[in-house]
Amino acid sequence: MWGIIATWRMAHDGIVAAKEMLTKKATAGDALETTIKTVENYPFYKSVGYGGLPNEQGILEMDAAFMDGDTYKIGAVAGIVDVANPISVARKLSEEKFNSFRIGQGATEYAMLNGFEIKNMLTPRARKIWEKRVEEIAKSNLSPYDGHDTVGVVALDEHNSMAAGTSSSGLFMKKRGRVGDSPLSGSGFYVDSEIGGAAATGLGEDLMKGCLSYEIVRLMKEGMSPQAACDYAVYEFSDRLTKRYGKAGAFSLVALDKKGRWGVATNVEFTFSVATKDEEPAIYIANPGPNQTTVIEPITQEWLDAYEKRIKAPV
Repeated sequence: MWGIIATWRMAHDGIVAAKEMLTKKATAGDALETTIKTVENYPFYKSVGYGGLPNEQGILEMDAAFMDGDTYKIGAVAGIVDVANPISVARKLSEEKFNSFRIGQGATEYAMLNGFEIKNMLTPRARKIWEKRVEEIAKSNLSPYDGHDTVGVVALDEHNSMAAGTSSSGLFMKKRGRVGDSPLSGSGFYVDSEIGGAAATGLGEDLMKGCLSYEIVRLMKEGMSPQAACDYAVYEFSDRLTKRYGKAGAFSLVALDKKGRWGVATNVEFTFSVATKDEEPAIYIANPGPNQTTVIEPITQEWLDAYEKRIKAPV
């Protein structure tokens, strides 16, 4: 059995590529890295990699993480700049016994010293969007923050190995040095090849409060299906956070278990892509449903057409 699931429609082309790899017995780690690099390399996705939106100073700081479900090896970077594929740097760091989570200049220097592609990741389009937002904030006193869509992936290969990973440029207009949940074990991602894995997207400051990726894996270990684990973890915590903190930001999680079964839960409208040995790559849309359940439906062509038009609209 093999399977792979990822957050957001933006991951779909990567999922299609990963499917071809997994059918040929590629490793979960390789399939996952390919999926995330496909997103990182595409200039029209505003929240990951090349073309991602910068912080308040116009600097594109990126976060990424990789976890091996066989060994629990984890590598991560936060606030890395001018590096083409943060997920690849994070995966390389997972091989380090010490110093496996690097931030800021230390992360960027590690990438340079280890031969990773150095590239200006701030596109003219992203800079123009940033300039417009700066102007809007000055004129209208608008909240600066918008967009925090992480690509999060969980993969299972024919060798019964699993991997999880994330990549994000974080919150648009964030303060310099801000880090969300994406590179944090247990919050942005978690995987155990003998159980399953989960990955998150949404407002990092609130996702960190619940460690939901780890919680979903824990619930699967207790015998819950991926869907039941996602539903329970997400909606119970969303309600609890609203009660104690006053509100809950947007968050969505995807999960995959060692049998190739998957699950999704969200407190907002959310798209994701999935492929397994028994299911062709497909994009779905999820919404919160009745009685703490999730309503999942296939995406429509009309939605896809509108999406493509929106992400490529003139700035």
